[in-house]
Amino acid sequence: NMSKLDTALVESSVEKILAYAAGEEIVIGAKNVAGKKRNFLETIELQIGLKNYDPSKDKRFNGVVTLPHMPRTRKICMLASQADLPRAEAAGLDKMAVEDLKKLKKNKKLVKKLAKKYDGFLASQAMIRQIPRLLGPGLSRAGKFPTPVTPTEDVSAKVVEVCSSVKFQMKK
Repeated sequence: NMSKLDTALVESSVEKILAYAAGEEIVIGAKNVAGKKRNFLETIELQIGLKNYDPSKDKRFNGVVTLPHMPRTRKICMLASQADLPRAEAAGLDKMAVEDLKKLKKNKKLVKKLAKKYDGFLASQAMIRQIPRLLGPGLSRAGKFPTPVTPTEDVSAKVVEVCSSVKFQMKK
């Protein structure tokens, strides 16, 4: 039986861990402890217990959590309509137009290669419906179906949002 954790305690503990890992000095008890800068990419594993969840009834669930900070830079590609190509260029993104996607001709290997090349995808709102028809199910299977960008949204802000989002899922 898990008791509830104090949010402030968890936040301060995580901040201390991150500061220590960055090589900063932290206070433990009454002592100052010098941190050690690590020469590898550190990860944090999080385990969550769910209340009122019956795995025999609810087989799958998934979702997205947006973190307050971008954990790392990711390679993003924009699948853009002709009108949105300049916006993708202005944001400094790799871009592909409808013609580029048609060249892939639903070739599974090429779509898989495309999915591997990038960490995430954005797509013009106007193109979202065409993507399954042009590429087949490859991007969805890889868990990288594009996030839509409306004509009024700031592309750079959307990139930050996509990069700071973490997807989770449970399959039974």
